[in-house]
Amino acid sequence: MTIRKSVLSRRRLGLACAGWARAVELAVLCLLVASGLLLGPSAAAHAGAAAVLTAATTSVALEAHVEFLEDPGGRLSLAEVSAPPAAQQFAPAAAGSEINFGYSASAYWLRFTVVSGTAAPNWLLEIAFPSLDRIELYVPEGGGYRRLVVGDDLPFAARPLANRNFVIPLEIADGASATYYLRVSSSGSLTVPLRLWRPAAFARYSEDAYAGLSLYYGTLLALLLYNLLLYVSIRDRNYLVYTLFVACMAIGQLSLNGLGNQYVWPGWPAWGNVALPVGFAATGFFGALFTRGFLATRRTAPRLDRLVLLLMLAFAASAAATVLVSYRVGAILTSLGGLCFALTAVAAGIHCLRRGHPGARYFLLAWALLLGGVAVMAMRNLSWLPTNLFTSYAMQVGSAFEMLLLSFALADRINVLRQDKARAQVEALNAKQLIVDALRETERRLEARVASRTRELEDANARLRASEAEFRRMAHHDPLTGLANRLLLADRLEQAIDRAARSGRQVAVLTLDLDGFKPINDRHGHAAGDELLKTVSHRLQRVLRAADTAARVGGDEFVLVLEDLESVAEAEKVAQKVLDQVAQPVALAGLSVGVTVSVGVALWPRDGNRCEALLEHADRAMYAAKSAGRNRFALVG
Repeated sequence: MTIRKSVLSRRRLGLACAGWARAVELAVLCLLVASGLLLGPSAAAHAGAAAVLTAATTSVALEAHVEFLEDPGGRLSLAEVSAPPAAQQFAPAAAGSEINFGYSASAYWLRFTVVSGTAAPNWLLEIAFPSLDRIELYVPEGGGYRRLVVGDDLPFAARPLANRNFVIPLEIADGASATYYLRVSSSGSLTVPLRLWRPAAFARYSEDAYAGLSLYYGTLLALLLYNLLLYVSIRDRNYLVYTLFVACMAIGQLSLNGLGNQYVWPGWPAWGNVALPVGFAATGFFGALFTRGFLATRRTAPRLDRLVLLLMLAFAASAAATVLVSYRVGAILTSLGGLCFALTAVAAGIHCLRRGHPGARYFLLAWALLLGGVAVMAMRNLSWLPTNLFTSYAMQVGSAFEMLLLSFALADRINVLRQDKARAQVEALNAKQLIVDALRETERRLEARVASRTRELEDANARLRASEAEFRRMAHHDPLTGLANRLLLADRLEQAIDRAARSGRQVAVLTLDLDGFKPINDRHGHAAGDELLKTVSHRLQRVLRAADTAARVGGDEFVLVLEDLESVAEAEKVAQKVLDQVAQPVALAGLSVGVTVSVGVALWPRDGNRCEALLEHADRAMYAAKSAGRNRFALVG
């Protein structure tokens, strides 16, 4: 009891710190931390109850069903945390808000139980925080646990499903009760939003999310190109600084939303791991530089100008600390710098507005909208507002409007200065009006060109992605049957052996050769032979599980890879099913044609430790089956 009270006390203190850390982090993301101070998780009195899945369930947030255990040294194993006394020390996690442990060097174990009351076994577990370094999910399987590892310190290709968040498929049988363990550790904020989805519901949700994010980044790209072209045209340094501000904001947001890891730097996890604090530190640096130039604080507010200069140095030091010292130090320094800069920018805006500075009202309105977006996100996390597409992405909406209004502020500033100059030089009014009209027409044409070019780039990228996907598929699959080819077979077999070595299970390799295929092919033609091969391929796929692999390696030769086997009897059972399926008559050109198959079986590690040895033994067994009369299977003698 004393230990549990101590854990709960530490948890209250940790959650309090985590709430402030999360608030600061959210503000850094927008360089406006002040509103983010509302965000702090609260402990739930009844957290940890099992999540019950019914036929009407499309998704369920797991925060109210999760218990956690802190592992300060990060040395506990699954066996240790699932056995007394550690199992009794799990405490309820947050309910009504996201699970947030703040900036912590500890590893955390999360535990939740799911009870299924639906016949649909397929579910998706989403961990919607793309900047977590390492996540280990332990899935109950065969009386033990199977471990799955994801995280942003791994290449994107290592994820089980291609998504900006971490999404892991789960199979939960009807009437089953399963307890899952999740171990998380990260140099950044340890925020763990967990939700269980039906695949169809998750697909709809992902489509909406990706559509909204596409609109957001399209807006950023349009603003960036538009203001970059304006800088090239009029050579006002504020446009260049604003362009760099938007570019750095895009880098930080790409890392925050997980799209950077998925599309921009999928094979560069080292950069993906630091892109978030470095991107927002650079955003803060250029945001402070823009504020200094746009509001002319050196002339209008000398004291605030010195503070802005100091904040620029702080943001540069934060980015360097992230790379040279540690992620956590850099992120915390960026958060503190963001808090100070938010207050300083608002103070400078108010000061300049009172002095009638051109563009100051847009500057203040831009920051107010960004603050509003952070506030909506805070109220969503506190369950004061419902979770929907708007409240989930209010921060992105606020930042988009902020950058749009800052662009307007630049234009307004120029227009006001031009009008003042025009009033002082009445004699040149007509000539100046012609210049203004020409500039507006140039801006309109540039905007149209940017929009057109953006659409062309999007279309070209879409075609390129489709071509790349088709090339990858053709490189790894047989063009006739759609099964894996030799290249993909070798890769799948090596992966299966690696997984079996970790789990202690067996892998079976079945080599198949059709009996009497050549006479059928000669008698009925190659088209009929191809149709027979496709029919056999479909029948083989019906026999296999989703985790198994079927490959076509020759004319009428196939190879099956069976994973996660306990004994040779399971492989023999599958081999018999293959014989039964293939032996069924096939309708070709109005005729019923019969064909059989000879199967050779080899098992890892009994018949070899390498792929080549297993395939060689399976071939030898297959020829033994042919010699024994065909339409049968044989094992290595």
